[in-house]
Amino acid sequence: MDISDTPARSAPRNSASPLFQRSELNGGPVEAEDFGALALFNYGHFTSMQVSDGRVRGLDLHMDRLKSATRELFATSLDVDRVRNWMRSIVDAEPGTFSLRVTVFSRAMRREATAEPALIDVLTTIAPPRGGDKTPMRLKSFRYERALPHVKHVGTFALFHHRRLAQREGFGDALFVDSQNRVSEASVWNIGFFDGSRVVWPNAPALKGISMQLLDEGLRSRGIKRASVNIGRAELGNYRSAFLTNSSCPVRPIAAIDGVDFVVDHDFTALLEESYAANPCQQI
Repeated sequence: MDISDTPARSAPRNSASPLFQRSELNGGPVEAEDFGALALFNYGHFTSMQVSDGRVRGLDLHMDRLKSATRELFATSLDVDRVRNWMRSIVDAEPGTFSLRVTVFSRAMRREATAEPALIDVLTTIAPPRGGDKTPMRLKSFRYERALPHVKHVGTFALFHHRRLAQREGFGDALFVDSQNRVSEASVWNIGFFDGSRVVWPNAPALKGISMQLLDEGLRSRGIKRASVNIGRAELGNYRSAFLTNSSCPVRPIAAIDGVDFVVDHDFTALLEESYAANPCQQI
């Protein structure tokens, strides 16, 4: 199994959409029907990053994520040098700051025979940069566990559905707890807590986000205590502060979860932001 050499055909650029600016498939142009495998047979994985002047924090972590998930979902290796060239190609065509998403899927995979070898495809997409809203968030908890939580796969329906349910009740987003009432992650975020002396990450099964890893490394390098422990929903009140992190917004304070309020500590938020920024940017 290998990456398909067949590029897609050209499509008009849709710069009016905030979610889409330009895409390339296997390093070539793409046409609308080439998205069919993703739209109608929703199987694959991706990673998203913020790019500034061709540089990305945690680029090596993003590439490791793509390699690992390709091996797990498609039982094949990913030519990361080739993929990186495709990333560089679309980045060079759009200098400045923007979001880059790399999606691995297969137009050739047959839904009746998913275990059969099939060529994989790589879709690179750039879009306007996503703003890092730092307004403290209020979360509503739901009992929900993602399939293959350690993989950033394209099955995102439940994530946005739970966000919608939370927002209908006046909250900003959804927090997930597992069958044992352990906190795991938020809809498209990792979550962290501060007990007054250390940063605590939930250890229930969840996606190990790139920004979370960068934050943890930055905290480690500054000598800040960290821990990974079970956090039950009933134990949320034991923590002084809480925050969200993802590739679009590395640090966003949490004001409350359900009926539990947290201290929005600007000095602590600044510490987290400095710890994230301590990680060097890497050239694509």
